[in-house]
Amino acid sequence: MADVHIGFQRLVELHQLQLVQPLFTRSRIGTRLQREEASGREIKTWTPSYQPEDSLRGHFEFGLKYERINLEFFSRLFTTIDPEEVAGWVRQEPTGIYARRTAFYFEWITGKQLSVADCKSTVGYVDALPSDLYLTAARAERNRRWRVNNNMPGTPAFCPLMHLGPADQRDWVYDVAAGVKELDERYGAEILLRSAAWLTFKESRASFAIEHEADQEDRVKRFAAVIQEYSGHLEDAMAPANLDMLQRAVLGDAALRTGVRQSPVFVGESTFRGQIVHYVAPAEPAVEPMLDALRELEVRTREMPGVARIAAISFGFVYLHPLADGNGRIHRFLINHLLAGDGLVPPTIIVPVSATIAGTARARAEYDQVLEAISKPFMKRYADAYRFGELRKCPDGVTTDFEFLQIEDAGHVWRFLDLTEHTRYLSAVLRQTVEHEMAEEAQLLRQNDRARAAIKRVVEMPDHDADRIIRSLKESNWMVSDKLRKTLPEIFQDDGKLHSRQDRIIAAVKTAFEDT
Repeated sequence: MADVHIGFQRLVELHQLQLVQPLFTRSRIGTRLQREEASGREIKTWTPSYQPEDSLRGHFEFGLKYERINLEFFSRLFTTIDPEEVAGWVRQEPTGIYARRTAFYFEWITGKQLSVADCKSTVGYVDALPSDLYLTAARAERNRRWRVNNNMPGTPAFCPLMHLGPADQRDWVYDVAAGVKELDERYGAEILLRSAAWLTFKESRASFAIEHEADQEDRVKRFAAVIQEYSGHLEDAMAPANLDMLQRAVLGDAALRTGVRQSPVFVGESTFRGQIVHYVAPAEPAVEPMLDALRELEVRTREMPGVARIAAISFGFVYLHPLADGNGRIHRFLINHLLAGDGLVPPTIIVPVSATIAGTARARAEYDQVLEAISKPFMKRYADAYRFGELRKCPDGVTTDFEFLQIEDAGHVWRFLDLTEHTRYLSAVLRQTVEHEMAEEAQLLRQNDRARAAIKRVVEMPDHDADRIIRSLKESNWMVSDKLRKTLPEIFQDDGKLHSRQDRIIAAVKTAFEDT
C-alpha cells in the first residue's frame, strides 16, 4: 500500500503541483516516530497522534512546524488555491502564529492582499523564517499587518533559501576566518602576503580554465589585476555602475557586448546534431528587477558573514546570468570579494577557489554537479518548453532564434532557488582551498626560503640564480641537468675540485624540501 502523506507533500498531491525543486521532507503516519534519508531527502514517520486535519490549514501548519520550507512550493500553491482558504483560517485564528505566518507568506509572494482585517496590535511578533535554522536578514522589518518579523534574506523578486540546520549540527560549515588565522600563525603574515601574488594569478588562470580559456594569458593577467584591485574594496559590488566597471575590467576594451542583457540566454553547447540546452536563465524582462533584488539580498544579509551568505549571492548571480558576458568570472570574483569584504580574510589575501574547482577532473565534475542541482531538474521539467524559431534582434543588439515558452511558470523556480546544497559545496571547497591549496603554497615558499638560504651558506649568489638552481634540482629529481650545468658552469662544471660544493648544494636543497 502506498504511503499516505501529510504536511507539505500532501498539499502537493492534493493540488497536483509539479515542483522543479522537490520537497526536502516527506511526512507520513506510521506506528512509531522515525527519520530516514533517501536520495538526499528525508522521510519522517509520525504516530497517529500527529495526524493533521486533511485541509490546507491542517497540512500547511504541520509543514511549518516540522518540515523544511520550500518557497517554490509556496509560490505554486498560493497561485493554485482560493485565497479565501487562507483568509478563513486567519479569521478563525486571528492571533495564531501559523495562520499569521501563512498570511504573510501569501501576500509577500503573490503581492495580493487577503480580504481580512489586520492583526490586533496587542499580539506579539513572530519571525517569518526560523532564524536558528536558515540564513536570514540581519535586521528584520516589522510587518504590522500580520505582526510578523520579515527576516527573509531576499525580496519577493528573488529570495534563495539556505537551510543551515541547528547550531549544534553545523560542523560542515567551514570557518574561513579561523582557517586563515591558523595559516597566519603557522607561516607568518609575511609568507602569506608573498604568496598572495601567485595565488591571485593562480585564481585568475583557474577561473579561465573553468571557462575553457586558460591559454588566454592576457585575459588571465587582466582578471588577476581585477581580483587584486577590487576584492574587498567595493562598498556595493552589485550596484549597476560597479558591475559595469567589473565587467569591462574583466572583458577588456575588445568586448563585443557589455551591460545587463536584454535578450534570452541559455547555458549549453553546440554539437553536430544541434544545440544542447543545459539551463535557461530568467527571461530578459525579469533580469533587472531580479538583479536589484540580489543587490537587496546582499544588503539585507550584511552583518551575517559566512559561507551561506556568499553562496546565496555568488550562486544566485550565476543562475540569474544577468550580464551579456563574463557572468562566470564575476560569480567567482564575488566569492573572493565577499570573503574580504565581510572580514573573513584580509583584503591582501586571495583564496583561490577556482584553482580548487579546476584542480582535478573530479573537482570540476563536482562543480558541474552542484550547478546541475538546479539546472538538471529545471531542464527535465521544461524539456519541451523552448524552441529555435525565427531570427530576431533584441534591444541589446543580440540576434537570436531562441524562445522559451513557459516564462511565467518558470518564475516560481527562478525567484525561489534553494541553495542549501550550494552552501555545503562552497563550504567544502573553501576548506580544501585554505587547508590544502593555500597551506601547500605557504609551505613551498617556506621551503624555498630555506633552500635559498642553504645555498647561500655554500656560495653567495643573487636570489634569481638560487631560485633557478632550486627549480632545476626539483624538476630533475635532485640531479644536475645539462641545462643547469651550462647556465651556471662556475658552480656546476664537471670539475673534481667543485664536486664537493655541488654535492653540498644538492643536499642542502633536498633537505630543505624533505624536512617538514
